[in-house]
Amino acid sequence: MDFSDQPLQSLNQSEWESLCDGCGQCCMHKFEDEDTLEILTTDIACRLFDADRCCCKDYQQRLQKVSGCLDIRHFKPEHYVWLPEACAYRLRFEGKPLLPWHPLISGDRLSVHKAGISMRQRCVSEDDVPEEHWPDHIQEGA
Repeated sequence: MDFSDQPLQSLNQSEWESLCDGCGQCCMHKFEDEDTLEILTTDIACRLFDADRCCCKDYQQRLQKVSGCLDIRHFKPEHYVWLPEACAYRLRFEGKPLLPWHPLISGDRLSVHKAGISMRQRCVSEDDVPEEHWPDHIQEGA
């Protein structure tokens, strides 16, 4: 069954997890510009993010191990702006279709990497960058 166009609230747990394209962008640290309220994304990954595999090293325990980890399943409407515009969860929340490179559309789990959307090998760990230097890692147009 194709559920890629279904509303988020109608998805079961398996469908919910399948909606994730594996880009890793939600694992990058973000700031909110106090003046413009724009969400600014860095290339600094959570300490649990595996940049080679482009996934969480401890997905099942992430919420207990990382304060502030995004639990998208329990987002309120105002939280979706913290997700990338191309994120499947944000797109479905906004009633928009998934993009052509999404694995549910392309049929290829690697399509998110091939399209250059993922953070695989394009980020640094928060453990390697002093917090005062995080603003230097804000990504233009992210």
